[in-house]
Amino acid sequence: MNIEPLSIAGAWRISGRRFADDRGWFQEWFKRSALLEATGYDFAPVQTNISRSAANVVRGIHYSTAPNGQGKLVTVMNGEVNDYVIDLDPASPTFGRWATAHLSSDSGDSVLIAPHMGHAFQSLCDGTVVSYLVTAEFDPESEKGINPLCPTIGITWSGDINGLVSPKDLSAPTLLQQKDAGLLPPF
Repeated sequence: MNIEPLSIAGAWRISGRRFADDRGWFQEWFKRSALLEATGYDFAPVQTNISRSAANVVRGIHYSTAPNGQGKLVTVMNGEVNDYVIDLDPASPTFGRWATAHLSSDSGDSVLIAPHMGHAFQSLCDGTVVSYLVTAEFDPESEKGINPLCPTIGITWSGDINGLVSPKDLSAPTLLQQKDAGLLPPF
């Protein structure tokens, strides 16, 4: 596995080596010890989620305020996405900034996200399937969101996303509203 940090602390791109022959290919997708050695983060998933999206669908920006947060390993099983990780730590020099990684089922790459970070992605084709291994079970009380059109964060989405963002995500507060309400994750 090749594990490289993204441009904000707490997010890494993971590229696995594929072994191909005339039957197809094999790839080691997740190896806890390798991630711990490369990142210092002991990623221990307890739940797996999967989504299927049409082209241009935006999901997020989501995060957890649970005491231990919710780390994620995001992998595209079919199709492709632009994946976004947002720094939500008001004390961080990169607060409100985001890093992106293009992920596809063809590459097999993943993004590892430490707890207490924001996460979103945009599907780039119909039928995109994304898998998330997460370190905490879903808890509706701790699940929070930031409007994906938040001007402070300023993600430029590809294409026309009108009607392709959930009403819940569109009605979510901005980053600064969440900060003012004291609803950013504990650090």
